[in-house]
Amino acid sequence: QVQVVESGGGLVQAGGSLRLSCAASGTISSINAMGWYRQAPGKQRELVATITSGGSTNYADSVKGRFTISRDSAKNTVYLQMNSLKPEDTAVYYCAVSARRLPGLRPEDYWGQGTQVTVSS
Repeated sequence: QVQVVESGGGLVQAGGSLRLSCAASGTISSINAMGWYRQAPGKQRELVATITSGGSTNYADSVKGRFTISRDSAKNTVYLQMNSLKPEDTAVYYCAVSARRLPGLRPEDYWGQGTQVTVSS
């Protein structure tokens, strides 16, 4: 099994910063990509940022220039540095990991339980 655990959420004022962390553990042969998604009340879950094993990144237009995703491959950990936060960034942030548990198996997606980020105006 693969476990995904997020941390670092909280309450911050608009214009402030937070850093989210996500660690994957368990039976992992390789990780293809890691990413962050978010879901605000009454809205669908949406992509925030992803990073591949090769280091390629992708961001939602709404967070470009404010958020930075990075990873520590040795620790199977991904980070999301969030700067210039806005009230509309308020959501539950979920970490997703695309990983192979054993060589030769197709990759599967694993999700964390989510961490709340609240930005006050």
